[in-house]
Amino acid sequence: MPVLIRPALPADISHVAELLLESAQAQGSPSSLVIDEQSLMRDGFGSQPRFHLLVAEVDQRLVGLALYFFNYSTWISTKGLYLEDLYVSAESRRHGVARDLMRRLAKIAKDEGCGRFQWMVLRSNQSAIGFYESLGAKIAEDWRLMQLYADDIQKLAD
Repeated sequence: MPVLIRPALPADISHVAELLLESAQAQGSPSSLVIDEQSLMRDGFGSQPRFHLLVAEVDQRLVGLALYFFNYSTWISTKGLYLEDLYVSAESRRHGVARDLMRRLAKIAKDEGCGRFQWMVLRSNQSAIGFYESLGAKIAEDWRLMQLYADDIQKLAD
């Protein structure tokens, strides 16, 4: 099954939105997904894109995606690549699509001079954890994710 990994185009956005919804459903939280085609277009293809997007294509059909952006680390004094979303449709798994997407991301990180390539994975997703470990990834046991959502941001800002 030949896989084409390429940067997403504006014409791909409706399929990307569908894949993101599939991903949210697979994680058991479709109602938490608030992304829509307009925000994907604005934030990914506007004058100052907030993220980059790769798509995986098989037989001219989108079957996967990787949404990422660059950050900066004072600990290693260089930029890093942060993978926000990686998803491959159920029927296309176990054919190397996710590995091809991760390989392309690693190449981008290398070409951009990134000192690290990071992402999060659900603790309960043992198959994903096993896949990532097979790529050489390590779980960052010393660090805990902290976050504020909109209401808490508002309270803290006020």
